[in-house]
Amino acid sequence: CVPGSVQHLHLVVEDIDAVRAELVARGVDVARVWEAGGGVRYASFSDPDGNGFLLQEMAWRRGAAF
Repeated sequence: CVPGSVQHLHLVVEDIDAVRAELVARGVDVARVWEAGGGVRYASFSDPDGNGFLLQEMAWRRGAAF
């Protein structure tokens, strides 16, 4: 895989605010969380090679449903 060639890889998380805060505390530049509608929320960031990731939270996927 060529560095920077992976884009929009979704990382599904249960609590996007907590995960974003942890990444920011570790020095990662994570965009603010935005609502996509239907209870879906996203936040994007890139790794040092330029690969792009999306944190994704779906309101209905919490607890045992996650």
